[in-house]
Amino acid sequence: MCTGKCSKFIGVSLYPFTLICIICNLILLFPSWSVEYVKDARNHLTPEVLYLGGIIGGGALVLIPAIHIQATGRKGCCNNRCGMFLSILFAAIGVVGSGYCFIVSVLGMVKGPVCNIDPFYNSTSNATGWGRPFDGDLKEFSEENYLFKKDLWNVCKQPSGVVEFNIILFSILLASSAIELVLCAIQMINGLFGCLCGACGGNKD
Repeated sequence: MCTGKCSKFIGVSLYPFTLICIICNLILLFPSWSVEYVKDARNHLTPEVLYLGGIIGGGALVLIPAIHIQATGRKGCCNNRCGMFLSILFAAIGVVGSGYCFIVSVLGMVKGPVCNIDPFYNSTSNATGWGRPFDGDLKEFSEENYLFKKDLWNVCKQPSGVVEFNIILFSILLASSAIELVLCAIQMINGLFGCLCGACGGNKD
């Protein structure tokens, strides 16, 4: 596959993942499918949701590079060495954006959601009311993490099902941003070859 066709394939492949990231982040703003909690977002929503990793990182910062990367695969002003060089820079922005989304998603999963905690729940922080019952005790991905202890999830009384809600959506964000990161990294290498050797099927200047 020549560098131009590879760029076109990568650009087109990035579109659905940017859409998935944006949609997942938007849905995370409405736990239990309710607008009630977004009205007092700072106290009732998981901080990582408000970092907008899916909208800004995996969304906008990948979508803009995807448009240019796809353009380098079509005959025209971008299908040349200059366009390939620029695609390296745009792909680097995509790596930063997807990396940001990936890190935020990991933090969101590891630290757990903000929720109204069962007052009878005994945690080391002695937290009651709204808080993060899983933050501080179990910080790493291990068998001791709350992610693998479903019986702990019922400590969150409100929003209903928020633990499952966050885990599912942050997992999708995690996977999507990881794929975006890999695709953008491949484009940086592909763009380098295109810059040095020219984009086949188009102008070589």
